[in-house]
Amino acid sequence: MSLAEKQRQLIEDLHLIPDVQERLSALTAYAARMRLDPAQQIDAHLVPGCVSRVWLYGQLRDGLTRFDCEADSPMVKALAALLCDLYSEATPAEVIAVEPEIWQQCQFTKMLTPTRLNGLANVRRLIREKAAAWA
Repeated sequence: MSLAEKQRQLIEDLHLIPDVQERLSALTAYAARMRLDPAQQIDAHLVPGCVSRVWLYGQLRDGLTRFDCEADSPMVKALAALLCDLYSEATPAEVIAVEPEIWQQCQFTKMLTPTRLNGLANVRRLIREKAAAWA
């Protein structure tokens, strides 16, 4: 499955929950299960420009990306984890090329403050930079 197809599937799955606030709550519950190894929660993995502390760890295995995250805020962690899930198991070229449509399509942009949207943009930028280094 291509990264674009994976994103479409994630959007369809999230649309099974009709209320936007409930979608965000479901993401928060899902992301609570994601754990970034405390050894990876170091300053070198902090996402710059985020109000909350967000750690992003990425690696390339067998030509495919893998991203994990942790954050101080449960909602920020949920949104960053969604990006990590989206861009994991893709080629670096796909990660660079496919922009996240999920925020707009799932109406999260209407629910998030400009500060949170800016933080998500910084997470995306760092994911793209890591993929570019691996490409």
